[in-house]
Amino acid sequence: MNDRRMFLKTLAAAVAAASGASRSDARQAGQPGPSTSGPSKIRKSLLISLLPKERPYAERFAMARDAGFDAIEMQTIGRDEEAAEIREAAQKTGLRIHSVMNMEHWQSPLSSSDPDVVTRSVRGMETSLKNAALWGADTVLLVPAVVDATTRYKDAYSRSQRVIRERLLPMARDLKIIIAIEEVWNKFLLSPLEFARYIDEFDSQWIRAYFDVGNVVMFAFPQDWIRTLGPRIAKIHLKDFNFDRRNGRFTWKNIGEGDIDWVEVRRALGEIGYSGYVTTEVNGGDAAYLKDLGDRVDRFLGGEKPAL
Repeated sequence: MNDRRMFLKTLAAAVAAASGASRSDARQAGQPGPSTSGPSKIRKSLLISLLPKERPYAERFAMARDAGFDAIEMQTIGRDEEAAEIREAAQKTGLRIHSVMNMEHWQSPLSSSDPDVVTRSVRGMETSLKNAALWGADTVLLVPAVVDATTRYKDAYSRSQRVIRERLLPMARDLKIIIAIEEVWNKFLLSPLEFARYIDEFDSQWIRAYFDVGNVVMFAFPQDWIRTLGPRIAKIHLKDFNFDRRNGRFTWKNIGEGDIDWVEVRRALGEIGYSGYVTTEVNGGDAAYLKDLGDRVDRFLGGEKPAL
């Protein structure tokens, strides 16, 4: 039996057992409401872009730690000296780098028909994977394809899978780092069923999903995607906004101030037994703002509405 099937079978069994135990405990305690406990604690993280660029990495990491965050998601760093500084900052502050957001996939998509563009994209991912190995991160975020006027949907699907399978997966497997595919506004992977199929077709435990709660809210319900993707989800992004459907406009909001049903999202995470990191991807701010943001995430993880 291959590693992917064994991996999903084991995860599914664990999720079913945890979910059943949670429902039984709730009935015995007479406490309705969302199941907010998975097999282990969900930890909160923030994206490095929320922290002031002008400060040294050690100071930025200390700000995140002091605001109550457990980890950082970094972005691709090409300079060896800067990458070493980041590693030292993580060690000094005790703040884990849990994930790396690849930065080359937008300007150089894997789905391009131009071999040179694809090679640039592959090199960007190789750098991201090396960053992750250096920093002790277990995951690299990848936007796998971009559908546009020159790239048909079916070509984006097949091209991206081929490049990931042939040129990225071997390195990820060797480094034991997950490539987490994110759904985003790239006109690709537009339903949770297709997203799940796309992941499953790799048949590898090193290809999973990076689910962004906010990226689907304009046309779907994030809690539905969570329940469909289930144990395929390796990481979670948190963002919020108000959406004016009649006029097709949206406004970015702080966590809990937009249209997302955060209580139901937390319920869905509990049902699938999610126990990884949730990373805030919102506007940055000062120490007080970051502390408030951390408190909002705490309330969300506790099954409450994030905003007071």
